[in-house]
Amino acid sequence: MTTSNGELLGLAFMAFFIITLSSTARYYFKFFCFIAFSVVCAVGPVPLMLFRPRDYRNALIPAYLCIGFGKMLGASFTVRGKENIQRNHGGVVLMNHQSALDLIVLAELWPIMGRSTVVAKKEVLYMFPFGLACWLWGTLFIDRQNRDSAKSVINKEAKAINEKQAKLLFFPEGTRGNGDRLLPFKKGSFHVAVESQAFIQPVVISKYHFLKSNAKIFNRGQNIIKILPEVPCAGLTKDDIPELMERVQKMMQREYEQLSEESLSINNISEVH
Repeated sequence: MTTSNGELLGLAFMAFFIITLSSTARYYFKFFCFIAFSVVCAVGPVPLMLFRPRDYRNALIPAYLCIGFGKMLGASFTVRGKENIQRNHGGVVLMNHQSALDLIVLAELWPIMGRSTVVAKKEVLYMFPFGLACWLWGTLFIDRQNRDSAKSVINKEAKAINEKQAKLLFFPEGTRGNGDRLLPFKKGSFHVAVESQAFIQPVVISKYHFLKSNAKIFNRGQNIIKILPEVPCAGLTKDDIPELMERVQKMMQREYEQLSEESLSINNISEVH
């Protein structure tokens, strides 16, 4: 049984018609395209990455492609506070986590932060070829089920910060949140900061008003990424971690509320709470 060109055109028109009219179909279609394109962007340059393995610069091409495609889908970002970045030393960069679209935030930060890297669970390493690309641009892998392995990774992270001036990018909430308040922070990234006696650089992203997962809405939106001044951890010990976590979270929460209000105005949106 063969399909005529007319039938193919009809199916294509029907798909386009459904996506145009249905916000739910448009939501899933955009996310499918974003994930698929992100994987292609990540693994496409792998042959070039092989010439300098474990180098953060291997992620620059995927980052630029991801930013461009994000704009095509309607997710645009403005970065503020670049003057707060000190590239002559390493540190721990903390960001609030909202969606898979945070990959665009990572892409925006990667070229400007310096020697950036991220931490991922070890299972990602075996997701070939994506895991290979992650390894080639310097991702640190951790076995979350092995406490000894986790401690070893913390030591490696601290060493990367101090010896390579690396910037380790973390989502301290550990999971996605899309409410008006940030989720409670986990201790891992703060242990790394104290162990390395480094700086914490809070980065706050305005609420994704254009994206509503429960309602399956994915519109266009202008978003703000703000890089806050560094918080020093020199002289702090493990006993200081609870107070440090509370202080940083309050700082980021205040900025999150302000940026989210500004984002509403920029996008000309009115939200009823």
